[in-house]
Amino acid sequence: MTDESPAPAKPAQPRNPLHGLTLEAIVTALADYYGWEQLGQLVPIRCFTFEPSVSSSLKFLRKTPWAREKVESLYLFMLREQRREQQQQQQPPQR
Repeated sequence: MTDESPAPAKPAQPRNPLHGLTLEAIVTALADYYGWEQLGQLVPIRCFTFEPSVSSSLKFLRKTPWAREKVESLYLFMLREQRREQQQQQQPPQR
């Protein structure tokens, strides 16, 4: 018997930006970035348009796979938008 320790495990999904995020974190980030009104326009579901809250949204999204997919897709789009904005701010002004 040897005293070798096991190699550290690699992350199961290293390229998945949703890996490790909770649905609550996703909904909160979207609501902060877009606001509830715009979020309700982008993903027209009642939990975003009528008395919106994170808790009511979580209840609905956990039971409704198609709505959850739309919200996750919008979150990925938001991340791309934020990266684009950061890149534009870092580029020197053109003459």
